[in-house]
Amino acid sequence: MRRRAFLAAAAGAAAFPALAQGGGLRIAVISDLNGGYGSTDYRADVDRAIARILDLAPDLVICTGDMVAGQRTRPHLAEPEVAAMWAAFHTRVTDPIAAAGIPMLVTPGNHDASAYPGFELERRLFDQTWTRRAPGVVLLDGERYPFRYAASVGEVLFLGLDVTVPGPLDPEEMNWIAHILREERARHRAAIAFGHIPVWPVSAGREREVIGDAAFRDLLAGNGVAAYLCGHHHAFLDSTKGGLRQIAQSCLGGGPRRPIGAAARSPRGFTELVVENDGRIAAGLRAAPGFS
Repeated sequence: MRRRAFLAAAAGAAAFPALAQGGGLRIAVISDLNGGYGSTDYRADVDRAIARILDLAPDLVICTGDMVAGQRTRPHLAEPEVAAMWAAFHTRVTDPIAAAGIPMLVTPGNHDASAYPGFELERRLFDQTWTRRAPGVVLLDGERYPFRYAASVGEVLFLGLDVTVPGPLDPEEMNWIAHILREERARHRAAIAFGHIPVWPVSAGREREVIGDAAFRDLLAGNGVAAYLCGHHHAFLDSTKGGLRQIAQSCLGGGPRRPIGAAARSPRGFTELVVENDGRIAAGLRAAPGFS
């Protein structure tokens, strides 16, 4: 198994779980922070959420995609526009987290690095910006970082997946996941996978924008993955199907949506996770405006 260690590029009204005692791993999960196409601005909610996360001082931050506002088609964004969006994101989000000494794991969203034809520039710049800011954690397999990788943090195995378009993963991706889990799962107290698009629907109106593949769900569940973290549907929902727990994130940027079966839209917020020493996971939403 290839092992690579990276250093951080920079110095150092909802229920939420109690902070772990005696060695539990505390994680903040953010997602879907972007505004309209090409925007270099972010809502004040983003700043407030990052400030609250810094106050909580988790062991790790995970972002499940849509950090910038790419994927415009008429016309496509030019390289200076994409670069400006990433510079703004790093100023508002990445740099404060890195300065606090908290590692951050990311996965591409459809607005960051869509795998659809025509967005090769955006994928190239996603690769460049995160390769320069690789996390200060051990990557068990970082050959295709930042699109796909396996990391070990606090005896928890993390699988970052390149899931920016709906539909099943291709066989090579499935084989890679199976290989990592076979080699590494038993060495860790828990395993968490994360990607942008949900396995099954979360919010009303986006029912078809899912992986929708029972084989993928069974692969994770059957190999001891405790949870799959996702974004894209802009709604918080913690649900389980076929033995797999899916924790979908609310957004911090534009467009909160209504979870399926709910009467109201999910509030903007971020998710707090605690992975206990026995591998159990507690999860809850910290919601705007105060994120208290």
